[in-house]
Amino acid sequence: MNSTTVRNLLVRGMLAGLAAGVLALAVAYFLGEPDIDKAIGFEEAHAHGHEAELVSRGLQSTAGLATGVLVYGVAFGGIAALAYCFALGRVGRFSPRATALLLSGSALLAVYVVPFLKYPANPPAVGDPDTIGKRTTLYFLMMLLGVLLAIAATVLGKRLAPGLGTWWATVVAVAAFALAVGTAYAFLPAVDEVPADFPAAVLWRFRLSALAVQTTLWAGFGLLFGELAERLLNPGPETAAAPARSAAAPARSAAAPH
Repeated sequence: MNSTTVRNLLVRGMLAGLAAGVLALAVAYFLGEPDIDKAIGFEEAHAHGHEAELVSRGLQSTAGLATGVLVYGVAFGGIAALAYCFALGRVGRFSPRATALLLSGSALLAVYVVPFLKYPANPPAVGDPDTIGKRTTLYFLMMLLGVLLAIAATVLGKRLAPGLGTWWATVVAVAAFALAVGTAYAFLPAVDEVPADFPAAVLWRFRLSALAVQTTLWAGFGLLFGELAERLLNPGPETAAAPARSAAAPARSAAAPH
Protein backbone atom coordinates (compact mmCIF):
# COMPACT_ATOMS: atom_id res chain seq x y z
CA MET A 1 0.00 0.00 0.00
CA ASN A 2 1.62 3.27 -1.14
CA SER A 3 1.77 6.51 0.83
CA THR A 4 -0.96 8.15 -1.26
CA THR A 5 -3.43 5.37 -0.46
CA VAL A 6 -2.52 5.49 3.23
CA ARG A 7 -3.04 9.25 3.27
CA ASN A 8 -6.40 8.94 1.54
CA LEU A 9 -7.51 6.26 4.00
CA LEU A 10 -6.32 8.38 6.92
CA VAL A 11 -8.40 11.35 5.74
CA ARG A 12 -11.43 9.12 5.21
CA GLY A 13 -10.92 7.57 8.63
CA MET A 14 -10.92 10.96 10.32
CA LEU A 15 -14.06 11.99 8.43
CA ALA A 16 -15.78 8.71 9.31
CA GLY A 17 -14.71 9.20 12.93
CA LEU A 18 -16.21 12.69 12.92
CA ALA A 19 -19.51 11.41 11.50
CA ALA A 20 -19.58 8.52 13.97
CA GLY A 21 -18.85 11.04 16.72
CA VAL A 22 -21.98 12.99 15.77
CA LEU A 23 -24.05 9.80 16.16
CA ALA A 24 -22.38 9.01 19.49
CA LEU A 25 -22.96 12.58 20.65
CA ALA A 26 -26.70 12.21 20.11
CA VAL A 27 -26.73 8.97 22.11
CA ALA A 28 -24.66 10.50 24.91
CA TYR A 29 -26.86 13.59 25.13
CA PHE A 30 -30.24 11.88 25.09
CA LEU A 31 -29.37 8.70 27.00
CA GLY A 32 -26.46 9.59 29.24
CA GLU A 33 -26.97 13.18 30.33
CA PRO A 34 -30.28 12.70 32.23
CA ASP A 35 -28.70 10.10 34.52
CA ILE A 36 -25.58 12.22 34.97
CA ASP A 37 -27.84 15.03 36.20
CA LYS A 38 -29.45 12.64 38.68
CA ALA A 39 -26.05 11.44 39.88
CA ILE A 40 -24.87 15.03 40.34
CA GLY A 41 -28.04 15.76 42.29
CA PHE A 42 -27.28 12.79 44.57
CA GLU A 43 -23.71 14.01 45.02
CA GLU A 44 -24.81 17.54 45.90
CA ALA A 45 -27.41 16.27 48.36
CA HIS A 46 -24.71 14.34 50.23
CA ALA A 47 -21.96 16.97 50.00
CA HIS A 48 -20.87 18.62 53.23
CA GLY A 49 -19.96 21.89 51.54
CA HIS A 50 -20.65 23.71 48.29
CA GLU A 51 -17.83 24.20 45.78
CA ALA A 52 -18.04 26.90 43.14
CA GLU A 53 -18.40 25.58 39.58
CA LEU A 54 -15.54 26.51 37.27
CA VAL A 55 -17.67 25.48 34.27
CA SER A 56 -21.45 25.53 34.42
CA ARG A 57 -23.35 22.28 34.09
CA GLY A 58 -25.21 23.65 31.07
CA LEU A 59 -21.95 24.29 29.25
CA GLN A 60 -20.57 20.89 30.23
CA SER A 61 -23.60 19.03 28.86
CA THR A 62 -23.69 20.89 25.53
CA ALA A 63 -20.56 22.53 24.12
CA GLY A 64 -18.21 20.63 26.43
CA LEU A 65 -19.76 17.28 25.59
CA ALA A 66 -19.82 18.03 21.86
CA THR A 67 -16.18 19.14 21.82
CA GLY A 68 -14.97 16.11 23.73
CA VAL A 69 -16.90 13.54 21.71
CA LEU A 70 -16.16 15.04 18.28
CA VAL A 71 -12.45 15.57 18.92
CA TYR A 72 -12.25 12.04 20.27
CA GLY A 73 -14.09 10.76 17.19
CA VAL A 74 -11.66 12.43 14.76
CA ALA A 75 -8.59 11.23 16.67
CA PHE A 76 -9.90 7.71 17.09
CA GLY A 77 -10.88 7.60 13.41
CA GLY A 78 -7.35 8.51 12.34
CA ILE A 79 -5.76 5.89 14.59
CA ALA A 80 -8.26 3.24 13.48
CA ALA A 81 -7.56 4.06 9.82
CA LEU A 82 -3.83 3.49 10.34
CA ALA A 83 -4.56 0.20 12.08
CA TYR A 84 -6.79 -0.68 9.12
CA CYS A 85 -3.94 -0.05 6.69
CA PHE A 86 -1.83 -2.56 8.61
CA ALA A 87 -4.62 -5.14 9.01
CA LEU A 88 -5.91 -5.09 5.42
CA GLY A 89 -4.96 -8.36 3.78
CA ARG A 90 -3.30 -9.73 6.94
CA VAL A 91 -6.39 -10.93 8.81
CA GLY A 92 -7.88 -12.91 5.93
CA ARG A 93 -9.21 -12.54 2.42
CA PHE A 94 -11.91 -10.04 3.28
CA SER A 95 -13.11 -7.12 1.20
CA PRO A 96 -12.17 -3.60 2.37
CA ARG A 97 -15.71 -3.10 3.71
CA ALA A 98 -15.73 -6.41 5.60
CA THR A 99 -12.25 -5.74 7.00
CA ALA A 100 -13.41 -2.39 8.38
CA LEU A 101 -16.40 -4.00 10.10
CA LEU A 102 -14.26 -6.84 11.46
CA LEU A 103 -11.64 -4.40 12.74
CA SER A 104 -14.15 -2.07 14.40
CA GLY A 105 -16.03 -4.95 16.02
CA SER A 106 -12.84 -6.56 17.31
CA ALA A 107 -11.54 -3.24 18.60
CA LEU A 108 -14.82 -2.50 20.37
CA LEU A 109 -14.55 -5.86 22.12
CA ALA A 110 -10.86 -5.66 23.05
CA VAL A 111 -10.53 -1.94 23.78
CA TYR A 112 -13.84 -1.25 25.50
CA VAL A 113 -16.04 -4.25 26.31
CA VAL A 114 -13.30 -6.36 27.93
CA PRO A 115 -12.21 -3.69 30.44
CA PHE A 116 -15.81 -2.46 30.83
CA LEU A 117 -17.03 -5.82 32.10
CA LYS A 118 -14.36 -5.81 34.82
CA TYR A 119 -14.30 -2.09 35.59
CA PRO A 120 -17.57 -0.54 34.31
CA ALA A 121 -18.08 3.19 33.89
CA ASN A 122 -19.35 5.09 36.91
CA PRO A 123 -21.35 8.32 37.11
CA PRO A 124 -20.52 11.22 39.44
CA ALA A 125 -20.79 10.42 43.18
CA VAL A 126 -19.58 6.86 42.57
CA GLY A 127 -15.95 6.19 43.40
CA ASP A 128 -13.48 7.36 46.03
CA PRO A 129 -11.37 10.34 44.82
CA ASP A 130 -8.38 8.94 46.71
CA THR A 131 -8.35 5.77 44.58
CA ILE A 132 -8.75 7.36 41.15
CA GLY A 133 -5.11 6.71 40.28
CA LYS A 134 -5.38 3.04 41.19
CA ARG A 135 -8.68 2.63 39.32
CA THR A 136 -7.28 4.32 36.20
CA THR A 137 -4.20 2.09 36.24
CA LEU A 138 -6.30 -1.06 36.59
CA TYR A 139 -8.61 0.01 33.78
CA PHE A 140 -5.79 0.72 31.33
CA LEU A 141 -4.04 -2.49 32.33
CA MET A 142 -7.20 -4.43 31.50
CA MET A 143 -7.49 -2.54 28.21
CA LEU A 144 -3.89 -3.39 27.31
CA LEU A 145 -4.48 -7.03 28.17
CA GLY A 146 -7.61 -7.07 26.03
CA VAL A 147 -5.71 -5.75 23.00
CA LEU A 148 -2.73 -8.09 23.46
CA LEU A 149 -4.96 -11.11 24.01
CA ALA A 150 -7.02 -10.25 20.91
CA ILE A 151 -3.84 -10.05 18.82
CA ALA A 152 -2.60 -13.33 20.28
CA ALA A 153 -5.94 -15.01 19.54
CA THR A 154 -5.80 -13.77 15.93
CA VAL A 155 -2.27 -15.14 15.47
CA LEU A 156 -3.31 -18.44 17.06
CA GLY A 157 -6.29 -18.76 14.75
CA LYS A 158 -4.21 -18.13 11.64
CA ARG A 159 -1.62 -20.70 12.68
CA LEU A 160 -4.21 -23.36 13.47
CA ALA A 161 -6.24 -22.77 10.29
CA PRO A 162 -4.12 -24.95 7.93
CA GLY A 163 -4.50 -27.97 10.22
CA LEU A 164 -7.96 -27.51 11.74
CA GLY A 165 -9.71 -25.50 9.06
CA THR A 166 -10.96 -21.95 9.39
CA TRP A 167 -14.08 -22.80 11.42
CA TRP A 168 -12.45 -24.85 14.17
CA ALA A 169 -9.37 -22.64 14.28
CA THR A 170 -11.67 -19.68 14.94
CA VAL A 171 -13.56 -21.61 17.64
CA VAL A 172 -10.32 -22.53 19.41
CA ALA A 173 -8.96 -18.97 19.15
CA VAL A 174 -12.17 -17.46 20.55
CA ALA A 175 -12.24 -20.01 23.39
CA ALA A 176 -8.60 -19.30 24.24
CA PHE A 177 -9.31 -15.56 24.24
CA ALA A 178 -12.32 -15.98 26.56
CA LEU A 179 -10.33 -18.24 28.91
CA ALA A 180 -7.43 -15.78 29.08
CA VAL A 181 -9.74 -12.82 29.73
CA GLY A 182 -11.58 -14.77 32.43
CA THR A 183 -8.26 -15.60 34.10
CA ALA A 184 -7.30 -11.92 34.06
CA TYR A 185 -10.67 -11.03 35.61
CA ALA A 186 -10.05 -13.54 38.40
CA PHE A 187 -6.57 -12.30 39.29
CA LEU A 188 -7.01 -8.53 38.95
CA PRO A 189 -8.49 -6.84 42.04
CA ALA A 190 -12.15 -5.85 42.03
CA VAL A 191 -13.30 -2.29 42.64
CA ASP A 192 -16.63 -1.68 44.36
CA GLU A 193 -17.06 1.88 45.61
CA VAL A 194 -20.76 2.43 44.94
CA PRO A 195 -22.45 4.15 47.91
CA ALA A 196 -25.00 1.93 49.62
CA ASP A 197 -27.84 4.38 49.03
CA PHE A 198 -26.98 5.29 45.43
CA PRO A 199 -29.99 4.59 43.13
CA ALA A 200 -29.35 1.27 41.40
CA ALA A 201 -31.52 2.19 38.42
CA VAL A 202 -29.47 5.34 37.76
CA LEU A 203 -26.22 3.38 37.91
CA TRP A 204 -27.57 0.69 35.58
CA ARG A 205 -28.90 3.16 33.01
CA PHE A 206 -25.68 5.18 33.08
CA ARG A 207 -23.57 2.12 32.39
CA LEU A 208 -25.89 1.01 29.60
CA SER A 209 -25.73 4.47 28.04
CA ALA A 210 -21.92 4.45 28.25
CA LEU A 211 -21.87 1.10 26.45
CA ALA A 212 -24.39 2.41 23.89
CA VAL A 213 -22.22 5.47 23.15
CA GLN A 214 -19.14 3.36 22.45
CA THR A 215 -21.10 0.81 20.42
CA THR A 216 -22.59 3.59 18.30
CA LEU A 217 -19.17 5.15 17.78
CA TRP A 218 -17.42 1.96 16.73
CA ALA A 219 -20.29 0.55 14.69
CA GLY A 220 -20.88 3.86 12.95
CA PHE A 221 -17.20 4.15 12.14
CA GLY A 222 -17.01 0.61 10.81
CA LEU A 223 -19.96 1.10 8.49
CA LEU A 224 -18.99 4.57 7.25
CA PHE A 225 -15.27 3.95 6.89
CA GLY A 226 -15.89 0.55 5.33
CA GLU A 227 -17.99 2.15 2.61
CA LEU A 228 -15.40 4.89 1.97
CA ALA A 229 -12.54 2.38 1.90
CA GLU A 230 -14.46 0.09 -0.45
CA ARG A 231 -15.03 2.93 -2.92
CA LEU A 232 -11.37 3.94 -2.75
CA LEU A 233 -9.78 0.49 -2.99
CA ASN A 234 -12.39 -1.29 -5.13
CA PRO A 235 -13.94 1.34 -7.40
CA GLY A 236 -17.05 0.26 -9.27
CA PRO A 237 -17.21 -0.18 -13.04
CA GLU A 238 -18.52 3.33 -13.61
CA THR A 239 -15.77 4.89 -11.47
CA ALA A 240 -13.06 2.83 -13.12
CA ALA A 241 -14.39 3.50 -16.60
CA ALA A 242 -14.51 7.28 -16.14
CA PRO A 243 -10.74 7.87 -16.52
CA ALA A 244 -10.70 5.59 -19.56
CA ARG A 245 -13.50 7.58 -21.20
CA SER A 246 -11.70 10.82 -20.41
CA ALA A 247 -8.48 9.54 -21.99
CA ALA A 248 -10.30 8.21 -25.03
CA ALA A 249 -12.07 11.49 -25.78
CA PRO A 250 -8.92 13.40 -26.95
CA ALA A 251 -7.90 10.42 -29.06
CA ARG A 252 -11.25 10.45 -30.88
CA SER A 253 -10.99 14.20 -31.39
CA ALA A 254 -7.53 13.83 -32.90
CA ALA A 255 -8.70 11.07 -35.23
CA ALA A 256 -11.75 13.01 -36.48
CA PRO A 257 -11.38 14.40 -40.06
CA HIS A 258 -11.04 18.20 -40.46
